Amino acid sequence: MTHRPRKRFGQNFLHDPSVIQRIVSAIDPQPEQLLIEIGPGEGAITQPLLQRVEKLEIIELDRDLIAHLRTLENGPGRLTIHNADALRFDFRTLAVQQKLRIVGNLPYNISTPLLFHLLEQIDTIQDMHFMLQKEVVDRLAAKPGTKDWGRLGIMVQYYCRVSPLFNVGPGAFRLPPKVESTVVRLVPHPAPPVELEDVSTLARITTQAFSLRRKTLRNTLRNLVQVSTMESLSIDPQRRPETLSLEEFAKLANACHRDAGE
Repeated sequence: MTHRPRKRFGQNFLHDPSVIQRIVSAIDPQPEQLLIEIGPGEGAITQPLLQRVEKLEIIELDRDLIAHLRTLENGPGRLTIHNADALRFDFRTLAVQQKLRIVGNLPYNISTPLLFHLLEQIDTIQDMHFMLQKEVVDRLAAKPGTKDWGRLGIMVQYYCRVSPLFNVGPGAFRLPPKVESTVVRLVPHPAPPVELEDVSTLARITTQAFSLRRKTLRNTLRNLVQVSTMESLSIDPQRRPETLSLEEFAKLANACHRDAGE
């Protein structure tokens, strides 16, 4: 099949056999596991996955691809196709008997909101393997004190261990993207890495802090956390947000949450 990639769906179809094999090897699917593929496109990863698992569910928004994807099933009941928007999909409906292993070459134009949508359902997920824009993976895996450290990395690292695996050049795709890509593994933590009373408050704090990332905490968080509270937590109000660790942001979020409850 040759399907014209559509920009409105953010489609870049993977076609390099060596990259496909490398991705499948990194996922290492086992027959009894339940895999969910987001955005299968023409089925480049779908076919080798079906050779390794007993059951595969795929989520594809582009209805013009559905007929072709149906031809990939090599046994009754082994492939389930959901013609749906992954951003609105309830993944909990699939995790009836076991946790999900989610994979995909994600459309780059929705990758960040889709990651947050999945984090809201993290209790149903065993792990995730995604091809993303390299810049996004750099932000996911960033450390405090670096230019890539921000809200995305903080929130994802609260939920998951982030492991960048390997880079993929534009030539591996049909309609080559203008950026380099990276395959990343996200594994939910067995227990939260920091003490946090309310995750929505952490999201609020980090959004506010990084809205003006060159400003100091005194300025960016003045409506959320008092300077005296920062100082009581041994956090200098003159610091910039990119210098704070996940643990320090959690302390600020906990203080903000407690103050809001008084």
